[in-house]
Amino acid sequence: MARTVQCIKLGREAEGLEKPPLKGPLGQRVFDNVSKQAWNMWLEHSKMLINEYRLDLTSEHGQQIWYTEMDKFFFGEGSAAPPDFVSQGSSGGSEPHSK
Repeated sequence: MARTVQCIKLGREAEGLEKPPLKGPLGQRVFDNVSKQAWNMWLEHSKMLINEYRLDLTSEHGQQIWYTEMDKFFFGEGSAAPPDFVSQGSSGGSEPHSK
């Protein structure tokens, strides 16, 4: 039977992760409070952060930014996209219509 958690991101009960996704206290906190669905949302968001900020997750500096953004994504004000990030789905504004 799947384990459920009260997901802090979704604001409802949902299927939990099978094991802590990271070592240490933050990994345990995520395991206790984040659903599988919300974790997948974070992974998608973090790909954008890694690409936009060109994070090197093998460096201590890159890992620190990644962990800080993850903490904000789940437990803080949210992790925003970089200021000049434009998602591939957006057109960059509305264009005038001609008649």
